[in-house]
Amino acid sequence: MKRREFIKRVVAGSAVIFFMKPAKSEDVFVYVVDSEKCIGCGSCVRACRAENHVPEEKYRTWVERYVVTSDGELENVFVESPHGGEFGFEELDIDKDKILRAYFVPKLCMHCDKPPCVKVCPVNATWITEEGVVLIDKSHCIGCKYCIQACPYGARYFNHHERVVDKCTWCYHRIMRGMKPACVTVCPTGARIFGKISDEHIQKVLRERNVRILKPELNTRPKVFYENIGWEVW
Repeated sequence: MKRREFIKRVVAGSAVIFFMKPAKSEDVFVYVVDSEKCIGCGSCVRACRAENHVPEEKYRTWVERYVVTSDGELENVFVESPHGGEFGFEELDIDKDKILRAYFVPKLCMHCDKPPCVKVCPVNATWITEEGVVLIDKSHCIGCKYCIQACPYGARYFNHHERVVDKCTWCYHRIMRGMKPACVTVCPTGARIFGKISDEHIQKVLRERNVRILKPELNTRPKVFYENIGWEVW
């Protein structure tokens, strides 16, 4: 199937099983999150739900708050994500004098270059596009949930209404039309950056900023990079 025909089918919501050619490095999309800029407002989560018709209490993207406190000798880490951070966060009920640092970390599918979810799918319902985006063919998914268990980032969920697995697609239907993912578009602080790895602004970010990936020891090669996160996350 030609690439243009494939894109038309995906945008129309009727994907097919298809083994893509190896991604060309200049065509691959990457995603950068600056946790220092994230204010935990939940706009990204709400935009994602509206754009992708995500069921209630399920999330393609969510926001976590990390709070590090000290009792004098030991550091304690408190992590929370009430309702996926969709409606923001309440004021902390913690003695402010004991807080060492606190920050927000948006989470989503890492769109790994070596995704465990693809390997375990018994019907090849999940695959990587030539742009490096990991997608799910819902017409072939049998709902076995193997991929949910295999994902080390907790990025997949089971859609009980459709009886299939779902996750973040970086708004594939948008980015293939030259648009940004919905979550990137609505972020009021510019905490989310998206583009092709060949884009000048992406190259500048990856080259000049201290970005990291989550769980590097797993060698999944995620294409989501984080800036200004502590050891508590990665």
